[in-house]
Amino acid sequence: MSRSPTPLFNEKILCGLGKQLASTGRLDDEAVDRSLAALRRFRVLAEQAGADDFHVLATAAAREAENGPAFIRAAEELVGQRIHVLSGREEAFYAALGIVCGFHKPSGLSADMGGGSVEFSLIDGQPTGEGITLPVGGLRLLDESGGSLERARELVKDALADDKLLKQAKGKTFYAVGGTWRALGFLHMARNHYPLRVMHHYGISADEARKLCRRVKKSDFTKMRGLSAVSSSRRALLPYGALLLNEIIKRMQPSEVVFSRVGVREGYLYSLLPPKVQSADALETAAEEMSVLRSRSPVHARELIKWTSEAFKVFDVDETADEKRYRRAACLLGDVTWRSHPDYRGDQALNLLSNANFVGVDHPGRAFISLAAFYRHEGLMADEVSPDIVKICNPRQVFRARLTGALFRVAYLLSTAMPGLLPEISFVRKGDIVTLCAPENRQDFMGERLARRLEGLSEVAGVPVVWD
Repeated sequence: MSRSPTPLFNEKILCGLGKQLASTGRLDDEAVDRSLAALRRFRVLAEQAGADDFHVLATAAAREAENGPAFIRAAEELVGQRIHVLSGREEAFYAALGIVCGFHKPSGLSADMGGGSVEFSLIDGQPTGEGITLPVGGLRLLDESGGSLERARELVKDALADDKLLKQAKGKTFYAVGGTWRALGFLHMARNHYPLRVMHHYGISADEARKLCRRVKKSDFTKMRGLSAVSSSRRALLPYGALLLNEIIKRMQPSEVVFSRVGVREGYLYSLLPPKVQSADALETAAEEMSVLRSRSPVHARELIKWTSEAFKVFDVDETADEKRYRRAACLLGDVTWRSHPDYRGDQALNLLSNANFVGVDHPGRAFISLAAFYRHEGLMADEVSPDIVKICNPRQVFRARLTGALFRVAYLLSTAMPGLLPEISFVRKGDIVTLCAPENRQDFMGERLARRLEGLSEVAGVPVVWD
């Protein structure tokens, strides 16, 4: 079992089970048929993939509908096993665990907006206390309001009247879970020409989020620039997701709104992991696994972690805890495109690493990791000619990416990506000069190309670097 599992196959169907549940008290007949057909297909797909264990969960609509038990019985016969109908508290708990699974030491309030309900949980590294579930899911709001946003706003205000959790989380991060809110995130990305299309850990300020919500709530939102980035199946519920998010922000005043790709499903899988695996760093686990699969020597990559750490100290570059994590990941991933043609290794590293299916890393961290590999292959170009992804980073992050890339350019030229050499070579600072010291039997490694690489490192680090 891995702390950072990789989906082998993923398929989703939006059936709309909760459509008209509020007005009829029943699951929609057509949606039930579509759901059972989807489950039939999912069962044979799982068997084809060789799965030996099945976990089937049902949420708000199935537990609340009059014909919910009949639907569950039919579904259980179809999949051949018991279906776990989550209670509201369980749904809130697993949604919060999804945030714990997908973010590094998260702290704030998570909310998972589904079709029938929204589950809220306080998180401080782990879920704290009991979560709550409120009947303000997108499909329910659309149904109960009769399509009136004014009526939907009143329903939301009534549901949030006892906003104890929002008050407790005031000023902290708000983690937005669910397809409707992710659609809002994609819309924001498109309108701002954001250089990444990775939704997980995409963060915007509360002011930016409210500005977007106010625009989506207008009657002519279907004419918005960037709406084509949102799938047609999600657009009808966008105003209701915007309405709810706006009301939450007004009460909570979060420091940031962060969108999540993970939720109940990932939280449930995370709960099945042994405690030791749960406590591992998800990003470094994924980076280590990719290093084993794609780099020439994972051992060399681990040597590079220690070598760059010592170099940063010599160059008087301090690091936060997250910056250390991202540098270690960059070292593990710096050689994953070595099989590509030399002319394209930099671009492939940039695309592969910035868009990789990683969790536990924010977008500036993704940019740093991918830029470090890019600079290693393409050279230490200035910001104005760097890839657009550099815009995600602040000057400190760009400097660290260029310095890491410069160190990579020296390290790989010395070691040929093979282990054993880097532990013998170290940086020593005397006054305003840094010396790269090597044993006597390693002096033949010096040459014109290495001298140029040291000049590049000197330029980035702001201090002369010489060979000895």
